[in-house]
Amino acid sequence: MAAADNNSNSHSHSNSNSSSKPKIVTGSAGYVLEDVPHLTDYIPHLPTYSNPLQDNPAYSVVKQYFVNVDDTVAQKIVVHKNSPRGTHFRRAGPRQRVYFESDDVHACIVTCGGLCPGLNTVIREIVCGLHHMYGVKKVLGIDGGYRGFYARNTVPLTPKVVNDIHKRGGTILGTSRGGHDTSKIVDSIQDRGINQVYIIGGDGTQKGASVIFEEIRRRGLKVAVAGIPKTIDNDIPVIDRSFGFDTAVEEAQRAINAAHVESESFENGIGVVKLMGRYSGFIAMHATLASRDVDCCLIPESPFYLEGPGGLFEFIEKRLRENGHMVLVIAEGAGQDLLSESIQSLDKQDASGNKLLQDVGLWISQKIKDHFSKQNKMVINLKYIDPTYMIRAIPSNASDNVYCTLLAQSAVHGAMAGYTGFTVGPVNGRHSYIPFYRIIEKQNKVVITDRMWARLLSSTNQPSFLSAKDVIEDKKEEELSTQMVDEMKYSVDNLEKKVISYTC
Repeated sequence: MAAADNNSNSHSHSNSNSSSKPKIVTGSAGYVLEDVPHLTDYIPHLPTYSNPLQDNPAYSVVKQYFVNVDDTVAQKIVVHKNSPRGTHFRRAGPRQRVYFESDDVHACIVTCGGLCPGLNTVIREIVCGLHHMYGVKKVLGIDGGYRGFYARNTVPLTPKVVNDIHKRGGTILGTSRGGHDTSKIVDSIQDRGINQVYIIGGDGTQKGASVIFEEIRRRGLKVAVAGIPKTIDNDIPVIDRSFGFDTAVEEAQRAINAAHVESESFENGIGVVKLMGRYSGFIAMHATLASRDVDCCLIPESPFYLEGPGGLFEFIEKRLRENGHMVLVIAEGAGQDLLSESIQSLDKQDASGNKLLQDVGLWISQKIKDHFSKQNKMVINLKYIDPTYMIRAIPSNASDNVYCTLLAQSAVHGAMAGYTGFTVGPVNGRHSYIPFYRIIEKQNKVVITDRMWARLLSSTNQPSFLSAKDVIEDKKEEELSTQMVDEMKYSVDNLEKKVISYTC
C-alpha cells in the first residue's frame, strides 16, 4: 500500500456530454493510480458534511478510523528492486468528509444473475451499515433483478426486516437474468428520488451497472452507483476472490466425498462430479486440492482428449487397475469443444449473455460407459453427481459471512464519500475501489502454467493432456514480455563485458 504523491499529475477527462474516460493519476517512479469516478467530476461545488462515524461509540475506540485521502493499494506486490511502482487502486474505507446528509439518503439494493452463497449477508450488511454507521433510514430493495426497477414493487428494508436473513440461502429480493433497460431504470431511480444504488451481481451485472452510471452521469444526477461483485466461479479479475467461492468449495467436498464412497464400494467404481465453472475452473481445482480423493480434474482452461495414448480413457483404465476405483471432477465448461452435439448451441445465450452449455457431466459419463462396454475388458460401475443447485442455494459459511460484511461496509463508505461508478473488492488483502472497466474487461481464469495447477497435477497424478510443445507455447504467451526484457538486459551485459575486455 502506498500513498499517492503530492506532485502527481491527474489525467482525468470529465465532460457531461460524453462517456467518462478513465481517471488516471501518475506519480514518481512509475506510480499509476487507476482512480474511480466521483460525484464532483460532473457536479461541481457539492457541499460536504462531517462523517457521522466520528460520533459513533463503536468507532470511538478505533485509533484511526478514517482512511487518508491519499491511501492507495498496489495491484502487484511481488516486485524487483528496480521495478516501477505500478498500478494502484484507491483504498476503501470511511472518509472524514461525506457528500450526503444521512436524512437525505434514499438508497436501493438490487441482486441480479444466478444465486450465490452470501447474497443475503451482503444485503443485510448494506442495510445495517447504512443504518447503524450513518443513520440512514430509507433503504429500498428492488424486487427481481434489473427489471424490478420498472416492472415490480419495491421492498422497504430495515435492520429488523433483514435481521436473520444471512442464515438463509438465495436472496430475499429475488433475482433474474437480463431485463436491463437503461433509460427505464434511470427514470425509475430519478422518479423515486433514489441517490445511492447498490448493485450485486457478476460481470454481466457490473457491465449493466457501468451503463447505468454513465446515464446517471449524463443526466447530471447526484446518485452514487456502487457495485458488489458476485460470482460463485471466482472469474472476476483484479480482486483476490469473490464472495461465495469459499462456501462453494466447502460444499463441493460433500459431493466429492459421496462420489468417493460410491466408487470405493463397487468393483471398478467410477464417481463423476460436475462442478460449476463456465469459463474458469477455480471451484473444481480448489475442491480437488482440498479433497485429496480425486484422481482426475478437468477444467475449461486445460484441454483434454479421450482416445489414444495419454488420453483420458487410458488413464481411467490404468487407475482402475491400480486402485479398483476412481473419482473424476469436471467443471461445467470443460471439454465443450469435444461435445459434437454442442454445434447447434454454440451461438445460443441465456438472458445474461452467457453461452448456453451442454451438460458435459452427462456426456462424459456416457462416453466412459460406451468406451468400456465396447472394450469388454472390465465391467464398470459409474455414478454421476451434479450438486450445482445444492451448492448455489446454501447460506454462506463463516469466512464468507465476514468477507460479505467487509464488502458491504466498504461499498457504503465509498458511496457516502461521493465515489461512484466503482466496484469494491480486496486487492492483495486490502479492500479497494476499482473502476467498472477493470472488472468487466476480461475474466479471471486458471493459469495452467502456474504453480497452483502444478500442485493439483502432483496431487492427482493425472496426465496434463498437454504436449511439451503446448506448454512451451503457453509459457511463451504468458512470459513473452519478461523474456524480451531479460534478453535485452543479457545482451547489454554481454556487450559491456566485451567492451571491457577489449579495452583491457
